[in-house]
Amino acid sequence: MCDTCGCTITDGNRHLLKPADGTVEVLKNLLNANDREAEHNRRHFDERAVLAINLMSSPGSGKTALLEATIERLGGRHRIAVVEGDLETENDAERIRGKGVPAVQITTGTACHLDAHLVHNALHQVDLNAVDILFIENVGNLVCPASFDLGQHYNVTLLSCTEGDDKPAKYPVMFRAADLMLVTKGDLLEVLGDFDPAKAERHLRELANPAPVITLSARKGEGLDAWFAWLDAKLAEQRERVRAGATRKPAIQQDGVRFHRVQEGQAHRHV
Repeated sequence: MCDTCGCTITDGNRHLLKPADGTVEVLKNLLNANDREAEHNRRHFDERAVLAINLMSSPGSGKTALLEATIERLGGRHRIAVVEGDLETENDAERIRGKGVPAVQITTGTACHLDAHLVHNALHQVDLNAVDILFIENVGNLVCPASFDLGQHYNVTLLSCTEGDDKPAKYPVMFRAADLMLVTKGDLLEVLGDFDPAKAERHLRELANPAPVITLSARKGEGLDAWFAWLDAKLAEQRERVRAGATRKPAIQQDGVRFHRVQEGQAHRHV
């Protein structure tokens, strides 16, 4: 995570800044505050049996197109809501609303990622009692988003076949955090000819990440059934966890130091 460009500071956590003994202490305080807010968000999700998924990728990988295809196919079976993150514009949220699904746009300004405080503020505009799956479409960036717990249960990382099959090796923090890797725009594989999904998966495995890999095309509908089956399974698991009083945390890595793949534990309840 960058400690020089100021990307750790967003409009959601700026009020937490206090005089400290230097940049490291400021970052530590902000990250600890983010983690507390993320736990708060996760309690909100768990109390309502909502499955929260963080979608991460570089810009233009097809996150919004995937959400549109998902809404078209699953919208009649599961109640879906979306939180959108971009530096500017409401473009993506408008696309999602056009599919008849509630969407809240977060514009981060200069921040290249979402944090738990920004997501918490957005949740005030979402009726979680009317949601089964909440998708958080993070800002397009293969670096910083992987370092911030938003309160989600799973991380899904998209890798477009237009980007290069070596991206997991080049951006290990992002791909180590993935609970599922989606190779998107699969309909272009024959046209491009230089992207090998098997190589991309090999690079993922070299990071000691056993996450499943699905190649799909939102435009052509190829591979979407496997994606939908994964979502159905994770929603069923979330409901079972809620019944058991447990929760699930995603993998988070910060500065290559703090990393956990999955932690299962008793969910904290509001009194």
